[in-house]
Amino acid sequence: MNRSCFWNSRRCAQPGSNQSLSLSLSLALSLSLAFSLRLSLRRGTPRRRGQFSPAVSKTWDTEAKSTAHSTTTRRSSMALCNGDSKLEINAEQNGSCEGAVVILDAGAQYGKVIDRRVREMYVRSEILPLDTPAFIIKEHGYRAIIISGGPASVYAEDAPRFDPAIFSIGKPVLGICYGMQLMNKVCLGTVHKKSVREDGVFTIGLDNTCPLFRGLQKEEVVLLTHGDSVDKVADGFKVVAQSGSIIAAIANEQKKLYGTQFHPEVDLTERGVEMLRNFLFEIALCTSNFTVQNRQQNCIDEIQKKVDKSKVLVLLSGGVDSTVCTALLNKALDQDQVIAVHIDNGFMRKKESQSVEEALTKLGIKLKVVNAAHTFYNGTTTLPISDEDRTPRKRISKTLNTTTNPEEKRKIIGDTFVQVANKVIGEMNLKPEEVFLAQGTLRPDLIESASHLASGKAAVIKTHHNDTELIRKLRDEGKVIEPLKDFHKDEVRTLGRELGLPEEIVCRHPFPGPGLSIRVICAEEPYICKDFAETNNVLKIIADFSASVKKPHALLQRVKSCMSDEEEDKLMQITSLHSLNAFLLPIKTVGVQGDCRSYSYVCGVTSKESPHWESLMFLARLIPRMCHTVNRVVYVFGSHVKEPPTDITPTFLTAGVLGTLRQADFVAHSILRESGYSGKISQMPVILTPLHFDRDPLQKQPSCRRSVVIRTFITSDFMTGIPAQPGNHIPEKVVVEMVKEIKKIPGISRVMYDLTSKPPGTTEWE
Repeated sequence: MNRSCFWNSRRCAQPGSNQSLSLSLSLALSLSLAFSLRLSLRRGTPRRRGQFSPAVSKTWDTEAKSTAHSTTTRRSSMALCNGDSKLEINAEQNGSCEGAVVILDAGAQYGKVIDRRVREMYVRSEILPLDTPAFIIKEHGYRAIIISGGPASVYAEDAPRFDPAIFSIGKPVLGICYGMQLMNKVCLGTVHKKSVREDGVFTIGLDNTCPLFRGLQKEEVVLLTHGDSVDKVADGFKVVAQSGSIIAAIANEQKKLYGTQFHPEVDLTERGVEMLRNFLFEIALCTSNFTVQNRQQNCIDEIQKKVDKSKVLVLLSGGVDSTVCTALLNKALDQDQVIAVHIDNGFMRKKESQSVEEALTKLGIKLKVVNAAHTFYNGTTTLPISDEDRTPRKRISKTLNTTTNPEEKRKIIGDTFVQVANKVIGEMNLKPEEVFLAQGTLRPDLIESASHLASGKAAVIKTHHNDTELIRKLRDEGKVIEPLKDFHKDEVRTLGRELGLPEEIVCRHPFPGPGLSIRVICAEEPYICKDFAETNNVLKIIADFSASVKKPHALLQRVKSCMSDEEEDKLMQITSLHSLNAFLLPIKTVGVQGDCRSYSYVCGVTSKESPHWESLMFLARLIPRMCHTVNRVVYVFGSHVKEPPTDITPTFLTAGVLGTLRQADFVAHSILRESGYSGKISQMPVILTPLHFDRDPLQKQPSCRRSVVIRTFITSDFMTGIPAQPGNHIPEKVVVEMVKEIKKIPGISRVMYDLTSKPPGTTEWE
């Protein structure tokens, strides 16, 4: 049975009740008896999740230890699988994780990044559920505990369960974001929801005499993504970092308990690795003696064990992920076992399928190309009746070419890929039950899709086409091969080089499986909610702050409360020197705020002068913090926008719309490639939006044109990243040339440049 479920059930038993008699039963009981026990335990008076009285906690801990000891003769040890948020048994480990770090998963988007950062320092780490009992951690010899962030509130009724004893077993603990709030609450401090969210990169002040921050400056740049904040610090703790008036880190040095509201594991926290190193080696006294085994051989062994003599159908887009996956399959299996198929879904880049076929043929990969554009355009899938409906009832979606919802688009495309793959299997006279489906699924795909393979508690940011409900069903049936599911993008590139793939394949910019379909912002009506006018007023105050402070406004104090004194001075200076205008655009895009999905407005910014990029980047960091319904900020090239569009050009996935985007994408990438800066940019989505600027409202001209967005993105792990700043990361003349050439495409109104980091904006707009 699932021991985690058993432990959760036991928490409801009350001392002295009939249920407590069952707590001494061995976990070796039959599944039916255990299930009956679980039902009976639920009849007890439940305590609030995550809360124990000292007596109950002590009783639960003692009796659980006894139960665990009674089963050790039957089960060799606990396997703490890399990346798996579950407990398993593995005889090879003999019950010991001596010196390792345990990462307790509270549902963070960056949980796997923590694991990776620790292992990069040659310290063994394992990811376990947040509700792992403290005695398990203690008995298996873990050196330290790291608690990840997560999307929940510590006071929510559905907050993740946990064992509060993890803070009192003598192990050093680092709580990150949600983990810090949990630590403070358990130690009798308080956590409150603030009126101000922090989502993005901030400069914080820190106490560099604290062991966690030793060797750092008194001010550091970090990534913050939270709405709740520590209010009253628990006794025994002290504040060791602040972001304005908000507590950014706490410490109880005597008990070796540390918490950071920010994320030290991500690239956007500039010296986060040093903070983690301080925790591991100076506080927890870990040793760097862990060597990662040959991951290529591990992948090959996994493939051979699972596939045996069966055949594997691998869907090849031509991108680095699917190509590396295919190369691994070819190395692990006989050539006649691997069926490589490239499905042209109608959303490929210009000449993409042709170039993919040529490149893979050179590598010796025998490729079958299937043109399924018509099938995809008219594809449908089954969906829940509504977002709120929790029943098994389903509805048939609209066809893809009439769908505007980005989640539905992704699900239709993912399921249509499987349907086309099944058709290919049928045409080749193969038995479906004897064929595995292989995908180049990566760890970030699973995290953003909230797959249980990556995290048991993460929120859905966007459903990746390789993690739809149909794919999950096949995965549960054991029919899916995903050798890269524990890898990040740069690790896949390293593996590709080890496999001998050419650099032009390994370093290709990522291109999503749904292709251009998720780079068209489809809409049939403008997105204007009741907060549209108020948010626009806030944006006007920000863009003209130097003048706004002279004319007091009810919203002015709200703007000021979101800034430090230094930021207020900088905004005053920027708006004094530059004539700016900021406004909402009536469209929605996907973002991520506080480990949760956001789907809301885009803010446009224009200037009467040439763009001052450093100032624009500052505004792009500031605006989403003040306006929580904004998750993306763009600079609109061209003359000053006096009348922003308030309607849209109805847009769907039609041949004409896709043709326009395909040409814009081709032009932009050709210029980037010719400039020699393609390798400096991690990815550059080009997006088509249903926005028609420069229409005289008095003449009531209809909206019939569309505008293009250039989204340059720099990252190492694709979980966080920054836009390329013209004049810094990429020459401004290269961007200007892109704008000039894209404007020549018929039907294009304006060109915009995405200024948003991730978070709050995702890499893709949908």
